Amino acid sequence: MQGGYFSYGLLGALAIALLYAAYTDLRRRQIENWLNAAIALGAPLFWYASGISMLDVGFRLAVSLMIFLVLLLMFVMRAMGGGDVKLLTALALWIEPLWFLKLLVVMSIAGGLLTVIYLAIKFKRKSPDRIEVPYGIAISLAGLWTIFSQHLPGLADGNLLG
Repeated sequence: MQGGYFSYGLLGALAIALLYAAYTDLRRRQIENWLNAAIALGAPLFWYASGISMLDVGFRLAVSLMIFLVLLLMFVMRAMGGGDVKLLTALALWIEPLWFLKLLVVMSIAGGLLTVIYLAIKFKRKSPDRIEVPYGIAISLAGLWTIFSQHLPGLADGNLLG
């Protein structure tokens, strides 16, 4: 059951979940716990459908744990929201470690641009309030970029069935 339609279907479900996470973070500044749990619990299905080795699963689990611990510290310092921490931790289970580093770079660029936009809006409105950047948007955009960059070249090559 390696590769093929099922793994692409799971990636499609992940893409939909990321779009929903971005939407809810934009609208309510909240990423639902059930959504983060569903993303995390979908990863083992993806591992099986994609034929990922136990060694690679171990690397993904280790990266996910490291990401969680680092971002937990940022959460405690009030530099990051809890939903963002959980979303990145869950995403690390889906993505190869090298690709996850690329995701972090793309996320940082998208997050920086988003912050500039929110600062410009604050400046225009002359608001004294602290800005709250819905970073789930940057995380989701980076996740989508990673999914499409890492997995969709197989579609272009006609390599859908693994």
